[in-house]
Amino acid sequence: MKQSRRKYSSAFKAKVAIEAIKERESLSELAMKFKVSQSQICKWKKSFLEQSSTVFDGSSSKKEDSDLVAPEELYKKIGKLEMEKEFLKKNLKKLGL
Repeated sequence: MKQSRRKYSSAFKAKVAIEAIKERESLSELAMKFKVSQSQICKWKKSFLEQSSTVFDGSSSKKEDSDLVAPEELYKKIGKLEMEKEFLKKNLKKLGL
């Protein structure tokens, strides 16, 4: 029987990496506790330590800012939808629906 590949959330990986960094328990104990191989814990720990320096960088781009839509565009869209709604109402009355 084929075993499906397990996928871990980034929060879980960070939790395990932090536990490994604390070094309160051995890798084998952590592996049993979290049901993950020791080598995987080492990889997550290394990755966590390498990427931790970017947390305090001010140059990180915020995706939230790029997702925002200008109010003018929203007003245009609302106006267009209102016109379409009125057009459909008028034509449905003509058809008797």
